[in-house]
Amino acid sequence: MFSDQGAWFAYSIPDNEEQQGFSGPFLMTQDNGIWSSPAMVQLELLQEEKPVRFTSHNSLSSLGFLEFTQATNELEVTRQLFYSNSNTAAIKVKITNISNGPQKFVPVLKGELSPESLSFEQKENKIRINTSVNDSFGILNFPENKSATSEVAENSFRLLYAPVDLASGSSFEFVYTQSFFFPAEESEVSLQQKLRAAGDLQQFYAKEFEARHLEKQQILNSLISKMEETWQGEEYRDLLAKLVLTLQNNWRSPAGNLKHAGLFPSYHYKWFHGFWAWDSWKHAAALAAYDPELAKDQVKAMYDHLDENGFMPDVVYRDNLIEENNYRDTKPPLSVWAVWKIYEADTDKEFLKELFPKLEKQHQWWYTDRDHDRDGLAEYGSTDGTLIAAKWESGMDNGVRFDQSKLLKNGEKAYSLDQESVDLNAYLYAEKKYLAKIAAVLELDSKIREYENSAAALKIKIQDQFFDAQTGWFYDTSLDGKDFIKVRGSEGWIPLFTEVATPAQAARMKETMMDPQHFNLKVPLQTLDATHPAFEPDGGYWRGPNWLDQAYFGLMGLRNYGYDTEANELAHKLLHQAEGVMNSGKSIRENYNPVTGEGLEAENFSWSAAHLLMLLLNE
Repeated sequence: MFSDQGAWFAYSIPDNEEQQGFSGPFLMTQDNGIWSSPAMVQLELLQEEKPVRFTSHNSLSSLGFLEFTQATNELEVTRQLFYSNSNTAAIKVKITNISNGPQKFVPVLKGELSPESLSFEQKENKIRINTSVNDSFGILNFPENKSATSEVAENSFRLLYAPVDLASGSSFEFVYTQSFFFPAEESEVSLQQKLRAAGDLQQFYAKEFEARHLEKQQILNSLISKMEETWQGEEYRDLLAKLVLTLQNNWRSPAGNLKHAGLFPSYHYKWFHGFWAWDSWKHAAALAAYDPELAKDQVKAMYDHLDENGFMPDVVYRDNLIEENNYRDTKPPLSVWAVWKIYEADTDKEFLKELFPKLEKQHQWWYTDRDHDRDGLAEYGSTDGTLIAAKWESGMDNGVRFDQSKLLKNGEKAYSLDQESVDLNAYLYAEKKYLAKIAAVLELDSKIREYENSAAALKIKIQDQFFDAQTGWFYDTSLDGKDFIKVRGSEGWIPLFTEVATPAQAARMKETMMDPQHFNLKVPLQTLDATHPAFEPDGGYWRGPNWLDQAYFGLMGLRNYGYDTEANELAHKLLHQAEGVMNSGKSIRENYNPVTGEGLEAENFSWSAAHLLMLLLNE
């Protein structure tokens, strides 16, 4: 599907060559997303009262627009769609006479709705789309023609226009718009202004289309100029565009309980129509490279829901009648990393000033609610006392390292696993370093010292407790720190990503990461050592598949310790052997089989695209 500007509706190029309009729209305002119609608006051409049958079909897509063309030996019809804003898509139809003689035809615009919850209604010279599910609605705004006749029923419409005569080589074109609104988000004045603007697109389509096209080209040119030298070449520029388009299609404007814009993990999977915490931090870190304002919104969208104690919910949704927010657990602490990357992109000191108190509160929460033995090392856990939510809190839902875990109560709505996790504490170390940097920008001297001192103390604890010199790997440990939980997984290289490991420890880690028996598979740096008995590369979720965020952390970890050659070798394998990453027409997947390269789970996955983008930029 294709969408832009944070729209909650999307379109697709039809795979049925006889379909005479864009597929959809797909409405994310309804349930967890529904197709309103195979094609809500179709153009039919009548010649001698018989429909024209097209014999060829070609399509084109870019960051800024969708386009497809149908033709016979006499007529060619091109449809072009772009988003003027988050509420309105404009479609230009151009009909060209490609024959040697004159052609006469009657244009007919028609459509029908599929779900029973939707209905059409004639509204003056427009057609309104109503829903029985909520108060959102749509408007179809067609060109006026005094000769047109209309038939509008509850689930269908048909507009018959005056005959058109075209000389050979000449064209006839018109523009119509499709708009969708959440009335609760709009004042009546704002709503009327947007409806007028949608109507104006019929006159100013070319100007607005060109502005959108130029905007997208500037984004791509800016990113291409930042690409790491290793990734120069047309194939990598094409990949860059694909990654940006993946993020664009998952972009949603503020609506309902989502007070700021952000990205879905994937519009493709119906249970992913919300904002997740650590997904959001990863999205924001990548967006900072080309859209810092959207990156800021993505962070704020989650921090809008931070509770007074500093707890960050796992996921929040637009409409809690459809799906409840998840307050059972949170996600690993990466928000301060994302905030610092945004600041590096645009040096907005006011953004840091606004977020700093919230970042501190969220950081401290880990030590008040997730440090069972009060030793300065946190554990994953849950608020509802369930083991499954505690595992989810790691983000690695079914990770093998948690197979024998138990839950301990810390206090009211505060539970911890009976193990201390190396990745969690490495992330917290990084947060302290970034909080110190932010404090320096804000000239908060006491805060600088506080976070630098606590980071230094935590660094020693991580190096001493979690690294096993015998096997050369970082592991989770028992709560008392005396026993390693010897499951060799991607969490082990997070200390390299956060630069908490010693150079000697990093060298030992590198050996195993580069070993074809362990992590250097066809698609390298997967989530679990290939020699582990529980290794499940095909559909194992966090028990073997390659997740691109973890692979990115591993690659950047190697670079942090000077292993650029090794990182480039693994990165090249990752890009070229993960199915479809370098190919057009194939979506970026949630995870990949590291043995075969097959794409797994959700398609069009935002954090996968985000981390590949940062990989190309070496950021």
